[in-house]
Amino acid sequence: MTVHEQFADDLALYALGSLAAAERSPLEKHLDECAGCRRELEQRRGDMALLALSAAGPMPPLRARQRLMEAIKREPKRQAAPRRTAWWAIAGWVAAAAMAVVAIAEWRDSSALLQEALRWRTLSNQQAQELEEAHKIVETLRSPEAQVVNVTKTNARPQPQGKAFYVRDRSSLIFLASNMPALPPRKAYELWLIPKQGSPIPAGVFKPNERGNAMVINPPLPAGVEAKAFAITIEPESGSSVPTMPIEMMGAGE
Repeated sequence: MTVHEQFADDLALYALGSLAAAERSPLEKHLDECAGCRRELEQRRGDMALLALSAAGPMPPLRARQRLMEAIKREPKRQAAPRRTAWWAIAGWVAAAAMAVVAIAEWRDSSALLQEALRWRTLSNQQAQELEEAHKIVETLRSPEAQVVNVTKTNARPQPQGKAFYVRDRSSLIFLASNMPALPPRKAYELWLIPKQGSPIPAGVFKPNERGNAMVINPPLPAGVEAKAFAITIEPESGSSVPTMPIEMMGAGE
């Protein structure tokens, strides 16, 4: 056995820091004199470093392994510590869990943003519709072609008042009422357009508020009907297809 072969096994243990003191001194003296063994030691240390950072690494010589196992057997036995999972064994699960938490948080943020966007879009659409309705109301009230009809009831104090703004060409009708008497249970007022020819046309069901005020805005009406008068009756809450007598209020057109 050459000198290098004699120290080859010791180099592996020395690189691991497991060489006994009695054997370490001759090896260190040999390393001072042998450049080849110094290079071999550095290579061994590099291999050990790679072994610590990877799942696989260089295999030490068989003799060195046997000597290391014998040294371990000579160590006094200690009470076994509770088994713990190596950090690298759970690192993958931790990373996956963290990614799942982030993904859920991002999904929740995206869902909340989507709901907020939908809410604002709905609100915007609603406001646009309300603005369009407001324009239609103003157009009807200001139209020079509007037929204005006062609908009243005599012999009542305070006297109920109603005013209809009707534009025949657009079939647009705005009706404003005030001082309307309270209704019986499950009843409502119904407005009627009385044409110059034909039967009365339903023009909207309404209930006054606590002050007796009410409004009917653009009920569905046939196109181009010329109004002779407007009338109000008391009907079921769902309305009627023909007026129920008596007529509570009425006003003739000009």
